[in-house]
Amino acid sequence: MTETDRAVEDAERARAREQGGGTRRFGLPPAGTWAARLPTRWLPDELGVLLVLALLIAGIGIPYPDFLDSDNLLTTAHNSVYISLMACGMVFALAMREVDLSVGGSYAMCLVVGALLVREGVDPWLAVPVMLLTGTALGVFNALVTTLLALPSFIVTLGTLMLFRGIGLALADGKQITDLPLDDSFFTLAGGDLGGVPFALWVLLAVTAVLTVVLARTRFGSRVRAIGSNPEAATFSGIPVVRTRVQALALSGLTTACASVLALAYYGAGDPTLGQGYELQAIAACIIGGTPLAGGRGSVVGAVAGALILAVVASGLVFFEVPINWTSFATGAVILVAVAADSALRRRGRRRASRRQ
Repeated sequence: MTETDRAVEDAERARAREQGGGTRRFGLPPAGTWAARLPTRWLPDELGVLLVLALLIAGIGIPYPDFLDSDNLLTTAHNSVYISLMACGMVFALAMREVDLSVGGSYAMCLVVGALLVREGVDPWLAVPVMLLTGTALGVFNALVTTLLALPSFIVTLGTLMLFRGIGLALADGKQITDLPLDDSFFTLAGGDLGGVPFALWVLLAVTAVLTVVLARTRFGSRVRAIGSNPEAATFSGIPVVRTRVQALALSGLTTACASVLALAYYGAGDPTLGQGYELQAIAACIIGGTPLAGGRGSVVGAVAGALILAVVASGLVFFEVPINWTSFATGAVILVAVAADSALRRRGRRRASRRQ
């Protein structure tokens, strides 16, 4: 067993003792077995949010069959891509008790940077790595400020949210950046369809699969979960907390930049006002999907499902002809119902597991 594995187990045991029981109370497998390397309680964590998503789709599709049209479903899924990608990275931050409120500003700034490069004659495909590096650098900046100033990431990223958005507005001179070569393959491919499915959805599927494995099966993912379970125990066990924080927030910046790349390809312009409120929607998607603010665990698949729920609600309100003034109310109500249902299913699963012990 590696030192990291041993440190992860120590952190999990410490959190279990704090909550009034040993590791068997949570159904953790014996140390060193193959089962210990599998994601714990995978089914209960995702079952609740997937059930809510299915019920929402059915609830809208039964009275309005047009909602179940494949084109409408693909459009709804495509509308969720940008929030979903931000949520995929946000899962890692939340799982280790950090939060990145700057994703909305990072999204707008990366979008502006890419649009400016393309307008100045840079090949759009060459602008992509610059955008990705920019987003990653912004995430690293958040982590360094959080560490050096010993401030909560909530406070730091709240400030950088406005800082990054302000930089984007200044670079764009407060205007939408247009006159881009929309006939370039970048815009026709990345902003179009591949096999009848929006290209952005293929990217989202790939990112979701990769980050699911990263969180559940890699040393980095184990460290993230261990730090979130018990930061003090993780530090005492030798886990590099600072380095892991930098990596987690850098990943959040990277997935946000990926969303901005796809937005640039789809919209064909750089709008510095885009992304307002995306940070709260990304956090809501994560929480709906089973990633608690208390840290210790997370679900990339659940976060994507949570973002899909938000997109389905927004699309469903159009079919039900709900006045736009009630949109926020309906979205908030659905978030509360989804979280309550997911929590109830998770508690039921824990009770069953405890009876089997």
